[in-house]
Amino acid sequence: MTAKIEVVRPGVFATVQDLGRPGLAAIGIGRSGAADRGSLRLANRLVGNPEGHAALECVLGGLVLRFSAPATVAVTGAPCSITVGTRAAGPDSPISVSPGDELVLGMAAQGLRCYVAVRGGIDVPPVLGARATDTLGKLGPPALSAGMTLQVGQDVLAHPGVDLAPRAPLPDVPTLRVTPGPRVPWFVPGALSTLVSSGYVATADVDRVGVRLSGAALSRARDGELPPEAAVPGALQVPPSGQPILFLADHPVTGGYPVIAVVEEADLDLAAQVRPGQRVRFRLA
Repeated sequence: MTAKIEVVRPGVFATVQDLGRPGLAAIGIGRSGAADRGSLRLANRLVGNPEGHAALECVLGGLVLRFSAPATVAVTGAPCSITVGTRAAGPDSPISVSPGDELVLGMAAQGLRCYVAVRGGIDVPPVLGARATDTLGKLGPPALSAGMTLQVGQDVLAHPGVDLAPRAPLPDVPTLRVTPGPRVPWFVPGALSTLVSSGYVATADVDRVGVRLSGAALSRARDGELPPEAAVPGALQVPPSGQPILFLADHPVTGGYPVIAVVEEADLDLAAQVRPGQRVRFRLA
């Protein structure tokens, strides 16, 4: 019998995510996939899945799941309290679940996104080779809702033989490394220095597409707009307001605002954990 998971409560916003759809930008389809890819990979490894198996990504915790059969799960990403049935469990470790148990995630005290992997993966129909929910491109399964039932797959690897994967705590003020972007000449002299010497605050406009930041304005040296050009995860686009927008997993594949800098790939997982009201800094790689 195929194990099933009932979504009792989806929390603030929860989706199915894997490692996305790379290589399709030429036909207008973004990569999407987990915003914090390292946390997704770790959750899958902890339960003995291939790293790219589909798991659940939820915002700020609050997710409640009920299991129909025995399962092994792992919760990674933003730290939150975890209970299974009547017992407490820890993050970044395999957790055994019995039939009828509810897995309950409390609200995250730090960070933004939690990941729940189940041994065998979340078995939803793939779209263009991936099971990821692309919120901008409207591809993949819908966001989770109460009463939804998810099937658990059967493709697994050997158990990892570990009971904990220690992780460094998320920083209060993350520092993201950047490389100068292709349109630095569109800005006044010193604009790049302003970016890396000033702190910015994440506004309430935070989702899987990107993060709008508030801080020192990055003034342009010229008027007009660019024709649409390719965009990448981590791009810092600057609209006429001078307030940068940091692109995340579901970003558009093209954009018309000049890009002053690009966050290094290795720091995108940290960028994905920035929550509204949190301060963030940039430095040149």
